Amino acid sequence: MRKISPFLLMSFCCAAFCPRPAEALIAQAAKPKFTYKDASGKKQSVEIVDKYYPKKIVQPFAKIDPKIDPKLRQAATIAQERAHAHSLSKCWHYVKEALVAAGVVRSRPATLLAKQAGQELVNNYGFKKLPVSDPYQAPVGAVLVYGATSAAGHVEIRTQDGFVSDFRSKTPSRRPLIGVFAKT
Repeated sequence: MRKISPFLLMSFCCAAFCPRPAEALIAQAAKPKFTYKDASGKKQSVEIVDKYYPKKIVQPFAKIDPKIDPKLRQAATIAQERAHAHSLSKCWHYVKEALVAAGVVRSRPATLLAKQAGQELVNNYGFKKLPVSDPYQAPVGAVLVYGATSAAGHVEIRTQDGFVSDFRSKTPSRRPLIGVFAKT
């Protein structure tokens, strides 16, 4: 049998353990990066997002409409301070109390059902129904009234970063929106 020359043995070892294929595997496993120059001219890079993240996208902050009565913004703050982490099923009660405490209404509204709140606010307290159909577009301090076929409905006040009634929420109610009401 022939002896394998040291040169030939060395060639096989180099081919088998060459660092180039290992570098290629490492480069493929690394996350892709996007490179750019920032305002100061420095080169920056960030990882490219390539996965779906199921968390909800947070809606932008609510706008403050200067035409809306500033007492409504105060009512939103009062309601937010008094609200709980979870519902007590007393949304209209808490919204009524916030409206009275802020001086938006002189007397406590009399209706029992939350879905009747909008009509009472318009008829007895000088509120107007705003041409808004998206709860996220409601101005800060606006009262949002939701309907329900066999239930009492729901009422909440728009805050700077969410919605409040007897509890705080970043998202509006899933019930059908009857209307958005405010005083000007």
